[in-house]
Amino acid sequence: MKSDPQTPPIYVGYVVKRYPRFSETFVVNEILAHERAGAKVAIFALGPVDEPHFQHDIAEVRAPVTRLNDKQRNCESFWALLQQAHQQLPDFANNLFLAQHHNIHEFAQAIMLALAVRAQGIQCLHAHFATRATTVARLAARLSGISYTFTAHAKDIYYPYEETTDMARKLRDSARAITVSDYNLAYLKQQYGRDADKAIRVYNGIDLAKFPYQAPANQTRHILAVGRLVAKKGFDILIEALSLLHSRGIEFRATIVGYGPLQDALATQIQTAGIAHKVTLAGPLPQPGIIYAMQNAAMVVAPCVVSEEGDRDGLPTILLEAMALGTPVISTRVAGIPELVTEGETGLCVAPQDPHALAKAMLRLLDEAPTGLALSLRARKRIEQHYDIDKNTTQLRAIFRASARPIPATQGGQS
Repeated sequence: MKSDPQTPPIYVGYVVKRYPRFSETFVVNEILAHERAGAKVAIFALGPVDEPHFQHDIAEVRAPVTRLNDKQRNCESFWALLQQAHQQLPDFANNLFLAQHHNIHEFAQAIMLALAVRAQGIQCLHAHFATRATTVARLAARLSGISYTFTAHAKDIYYPYEETTDMARKLRDSARAITVSDYNLAYLKQQYGRDADKAIRVYNGIDLAKFPYQAPANQTRHILAVGRLVAKKGFDILIEALSLLHSRGIEFRATIVGYGPLQDALATQIQTAGIAHKVTLAGPLPQPGIIYAMQNAAMVVAPCVVSEEGDRDGLPTILLEAMALGTPVISTRVAGIPELVTEGETGLCVAPQDPHALAKAMLRLLDEAPTGLALSLRARKRIEQHYDIDKNTTQLRAIFRASARPIPATQGGQS
C-alpha cells in the first residue's frame, strides 16, 4: 500500500514496555503496515529485552529502536536530565507537579521520551497496553506538548493489579483510546462512563499477502495449538480434551507450539494422561514454521479461558492467521473471540473450561471434512473484510493525523 502523495507522512512514536516480544506479533504487524503506507515510526522500549526467541518479521521493521534507561541509579545523571528538561521542554517547571503521582523511574523515562519527541519532531505518541507504556506516553505527551493515543488489549483492561493503572485518567486525557474488540469497548464504556467517550474499536489485523488461502489438510488428523504456555491459553483443558479423544480410540496427533512458565506442568499432565506418544510440546517456532504447521494441520485450537486473576486473551493473533490460511479453528466464548469465531459460521466456538465440549468439536472437524471446508471459506472472507492490517492501520493513521500537534523548534531539535 502506497502513501497518498498529497498527504505528508505522519511521524508517530510507538511506546511499548519491551521490544521485541515473541508473543506480540500484532505490534510488529502494525508498524510494518504503517511503514508500507509511508508513515514514519520511531519505537521506544521501556524495559530490556527478556526473550530468547524473536519473530523473523522483526528484521523487516525499518523504525529505529530507542531503549530508555528503565532505572535511575545515579543522582548526578538524574539531575542533569532535569536540567536538560528545564532548558528544552515547554513549561517544565509548572509540570513538575506530575512527578508526585509517579515513581522516579517512570517520570525519568517520560522526560527522556519527551526530549526525543522534541528533538526528532515526532507528532504524536501511541502506546500499546494501558499499563506502564501508556503511563509514560501520557506523561511524555504532557511534557512535550503533543498528544497521545493508546491501544488497550485484554490483561491491561481486566487484570486486578495491586496498584491502580489509572485507566480513567488515561482514557480521559488521550486523544483517542483504541481497543481490539467490541466486547472490550462495551466493558470500558460501562466501567468508565464518560471517561471512555473517546474509546473506539479497531481490530488487530494481519498482512494477508503472507497468509494465502488453501483448503484445509483434514486428512492429516493433526491438531495444532500455538501460544504462550500460560493459564489464559487453556492448554490444560486442551490436554484433558485430547485425553478424552484417546480414551475413545480416536486417531489423531497433536502439537502445542510455544513456551512459558507452565511448560513443566503441561508436560507432566501429558505424561500422566498417557498420551505422550500422541501429544508433543514443540517449544517455540519462527513464524514460517508456524505457518507450515498450520497449513498441514486439520485444525487450530485456541482453548482460551479467563484465569483466576481475571487475565484473558483479547483476540489471539493465531486465530487470525489460521483463518486466513484456510485452516479450520476452534476456540472459546472468551472476551472478543466470538466476534471473530462465530459458532458454525467461521469456526467452532465452545464454552471455556469444558473439555468435553472441546473434544466433541475436535472430533467433528476430524470426521467432517465438508464442515471444515465450509467454515474455512467463510473464515477467510471474514478476515478479508475485517482483519486486513493495511485497511485497519489506515484508520489508525487517520486518528494519529487528527490528533497530531505541530512542535515549534527548540534548542537542540527541530520541528
